[in-house]
Amino acid sequence: MTQSRRDFLNQLGLTAAGVGMASVLPTSTFADMTTKKAFNFDISLAEFSFAGELMSGKMTNMEFPARTKKDFGINVLEYVSMFFNNKHTDQTYLKELKQRSDDLGMKNNLIMVDGANIADLDATKRQQAVESHYAWVDAAKFLGCTAIRVNLGDTSKAISGADDDPAEEAAKSAADGYHKLLEYAAKSKMNVIVENHFGNSTDIDWLVGVLKQVNMPNAGLLPDFGNFCRQRSKPETNDIKGIMGTKCVKEYDRYEGVKKMMPYAKGISAKTHKFDANGNETETDFRKMFKIIKDAGFKGYVGIEYEGGVIGMYNPTGGYLPTNEGIQATKTLLERVRTELA
Repeated sequence: MTQSRRDFLNQLGLTAAGVGMASVLPTSTFADMTTKKAFNFDISLAEFSFAGELMSGKMTNMEFPARTKKDFGINVLEYVSMFFNNKHTDQTYLKELKQRSDDLGMKNNLIMVDGANIADLDATKRQQAVESHYAWVDAAKFLGCTAIRVNLGDTSKAISGADDDPAEEAAKSAADGYHKLLEYAAKSKMNVIVENHFGNSTDIDWLVGVLKQVNMPNAGLLPDFGNFCRQRSKPETNDIKGIMGTKCVKEYDRYEGVKKMMPYAKGISAKTHKFDANGNETETDFRKMFKIIKDAGFKGYVGIEYEGGVIGMYNPTGGYLPTNEGIQATKTLLERVRTELA
């Protein structure tokens, strides 16, 4: 069975860690700003931003809509499959979730699905993986979403640091599995989008090549600011701590990568990890990134995905913000970019 991201984080002991870290930035850094809309996009919130609370049991998937609206005034939601706890086929559960989001005036936009590998080199396993995604298409349709996000690769290899499948073979398998899923989703007028996530998909030329092969109108990409590492350093120790301590030694240029992805973008994932004393993201130049997005004429949703809260719990000396402050910092940063590039 493919190891999920939750299984991996469980190994780190994060489910009981909570998010009680002290802030490294002054509250004044994130003061509300009045800005004019300079882009043709709105802000959505990725549920993984709350991963620490969700995994520790302090919050449930059912509470995601209310927390998003109450805490941040954001009304567009991007769910993550793991937090449904396999209830995505439970109609009673889905009805309640939809009712809650409708009552709050929220828009359910996307479900990020981390499931079986639809790009598996084995044709039988690949078909089984494709069919396992059908229920997620159906759930997304019921909730009123416009898309699901899928992976083109094996998450267990990404977690363990193992090499991905040979690129040429993987591209053919990915195009086959992706196309079959797109055909099913088209019946529900549902988009199926792919992000640069891990393995071969962090090679943007490979990823765009797969998209061109499928050539379906409901296909698309979700450029992710934080997933361009092509090769990591060898772990010093053969355990989880060693893997988490690795560094990226070979990276696809993130700005060039996003530029190449924009013609196919049906969403943006503005992933953040760390902020400096001035409230700027330390890994991505947001001004430069959003100029690329603006120049491409993008219209749609930019999803905030703050991962620093989770990773910071494992490495509290890394300077990460607590979950809520991290999301607010990202939201403020996006609004600032809008103003600067107006």
